[in-house]
Amino acid sequence: MSGGTSSIHGLTGKPLIYFTSIFVSLGVFLFGYDQGVMSGIIIGDYFMDYFDQPSKAQIGTMVAILEVGAFISSLMVGRVGDIIGRRKTILYGSIIFFIGGALQTFALNMPMMMMGRIVAGLGVGMLSTIVPVYQSEISPPHNRGKLACIEFSGNIIGYTSSVWVDYFCGFIKSDMSWRFPLLMQCIMGAMLGLGSLIIVESPRWLLDNDHDEEGIVVIANLYGGGDIRNERARNEFREIKMNVLIARQEGERTYSEMFKRYYKRVFIAMSAQALAQLNGINVISYYAPYVFGQAGWTGHDAVLMTGINGITYFLSTIPPWYIVDRWGRRPILLTGAVAMVISLSAISYFMYLDVPSTPVMVVILVMIYNAAFGYSWGPIPWLYPPEILPLKIRSKGASLSTATNWAFNWLVGELTPILQELITWRLYLVHAFFCALSFVVVYFLYPETCGVRLEDMDALFGDATNARSTPVAGTPALHAESDALVAPGSPVPQLDIRGRPRFGAASAIPGLDIDPPTEVDRKPRSASRSRGGGFGGWLSRLMGRRGSGSSRGGEYEVLNQGGD
Repeated sequence: MSGGTSSIHGLTGKPLIYFTSIFVSLGVFLFGYDQGVMSGIIIGDYFMDYFDQPSKAQIGTMVAILEVGAFISSLMVGRVGDIIGRRKTILYGSIIFFIGGALQTFALNMPMMMMGRIVAGLGVGMLSTIVPVYQSEISPPHNRGKLACIEFSGNIIGYTSSVWVDYFCGFIKSDMSWRFPLLMQCIMGAMLGLGSLIIVESPRWLLDNDHDEEGIVVIANLYGGGDIRNERARNEFREIKMNVLIARQEGERTYSEMFKRYYKRVFIAMSAQALAQLNGINVISYYAPYVFGQAGWTGHDAVLMTGINGITYFLSTIPPWYIVDRWGRRPILLTGAVAMVISLSAISYFMYLDVPSTPVMVVILVMIYNAAFGYSWGPIPWLYPPEILPLKIRSKGASLSTATNWAFNWLVGELTPILQELITWRLYLVHAFFCALSFVVVYFLYPETCGVRLEDMDALFGDATNARSTPVAGTPALHAESDALVAPGSPVPQLDIRGRPRFGAASAIPGLDIDPPTEVDRKPRSASRSRGGGFGGWLSRLMGRRGSGSSRGGEYEVLNQGGD
């Protein structure tokens, strides 16, 4: 299993997909853990004393500066992910995160703590960008939404775990009360880094880089029980390869080309992440103990209420596993926006009244708000961008989408402690307004993508390269994008193409070879043997250093190929 892209301990099909999806969720677990861990630490006496009672502005900067690193790396990782692959990007992201966590754990002063936050942010930015892309590219269309929602649940498990670690470490009467929760980041980062050495590479990235032998092996392991002669696996190969070859004929993959040809998709991808942050979730995620403190809970009790809230938050992420591929994305986003408007407005109202029942009502309403977000605007904005963007710009577009998340994440994290002092209860009305705006944007602009194959998204947005039928529209009118090669049959392009005939081998364009290999070389490459011994040879084999040519089949063991 050299190279790490064969099946994992004999797993194929659904077990392999679910194992990989759950494992890479460690990447978003780290994101969630880092979001929540500071919420309890920053109100601890030992932390405050060690750093000489920092002001709320200093705390806001320390918390939000992670987003600066994440913003920078999320812009860069689109190109990096296209060059070195999704798996290696996950590996390098986890290494960088580990270093940042270590700097925070052993921080001697506030500048060192902030440096650790920035470095950890670089790792989080890489992981939060590439993991959803990787997830979408290995998932079959009928449960792509479910797997993405499971991934988001990993994020919330990370957040909830960090709050409870903070709570129990709050009983420690030393600086370990804040150093130990930060140390846990390093352990999780190391686990993800080691795991990235055995997970499969994205088959779409492999085919896009002409690693066809490796690609058919991974596709066979994911969809064909490990048999490269399986017809479903071969059809999947043909459809992906067709999309890759057509994309190459359409021209360059620059950012300017992306904005020119796919501006509607890029807008949806970026706006989904921006609105998710403006809807107010990080007021709770980063500053929940402060929020509960405003409502009347103090000290350790505020952290306890945050932990209880985290459990309900996690439980709210489970229903989307079962409904996102049945109801669709739009109904979930719309109903979630309505519930958040109501709960945030009610939080503001009870804080304004400041009556004896306010502490209890605020806890209940925050839980309702978190549940509404966890069921809707939590998972879906991470699912939408990578699934609506075409392969040739998917990594770049996802990086812009994630960068938008981190930019607004930083904005909310930086301003929240200041606004909590200046406008107090009115802050929640501001976020309620953005929840209402989210409803309007989704209703008029977001198409339904439930059950649509990644290679069929062009038809959803009016690209006649693949559009061959006109099913019933699923949302209000969405005009064809400027990347359409031939005008669609209707002036209003279809927005729900579920049930459309698949675009496979029978639709092949003459002159494009899209047939998968029928045989794969199982022998290790001589180049791999020649890398030598010692630490250098081991490191070279571990990292799978890119050679001058394609990375060919010897690194990918084929299962169940019979005796020939």
